[in-house]
Amino acid sequence: MDDGAPLPAAAGPGPGMAAVALYDVEGAAGDGRSLEGERVEGELYFPEAQLAALGVSPGQVAGVKVRGDSMEGTLDDGDWVLVDLANRDPRRSGVFLLWQSGERRIKRVQRLPGGALQLISDNTHYPPEMIRPEDMRDVEILGRCEVRIGRVS
Repeated sequence: MDDGAPLPAAAGPGPGMAAVALYDVEGAAGDGRSLEGERVEGELYFPEAQLAALGVSPGQVAGVKVRGDSMEGTLDDGDWVLVDLANRDPRRSGVFLLWQSGERRIKRVQRLPGGALQLISDNTHYPPEMIRPEDMRDVEILGRCEVRIGRVS
């Protein structure tokens, strides 16, 4: 649901506010298959009702810093995205945080007939990538990117 209304962030906790942990996981150690155990860079507080209106459970959302220019046009280097960790199903195309061969990536994901996935960078300088069903053991969808927080240019 995107009605164009801004998603306000508060400076601190209060009634009806949900803390969202912010992770700068570029080059993170470990196997990368979850954010558990990663260092929290900080947190932002959002109205629980606002998150619920987006279909995001306050306990299942994380902020992740965007690195690189592959999603330029949608997400810029240094932006933050709120990732719905409960929404890991790419049947409905969208932008997802995923783990692939030891690396966390943010890509537009489309499920193709036969179970393959197509990973699309919104920056046209990067070609689409095909993940065949037999290679899916090296891929895990970690969550759907729902909200962008970034600079206005």
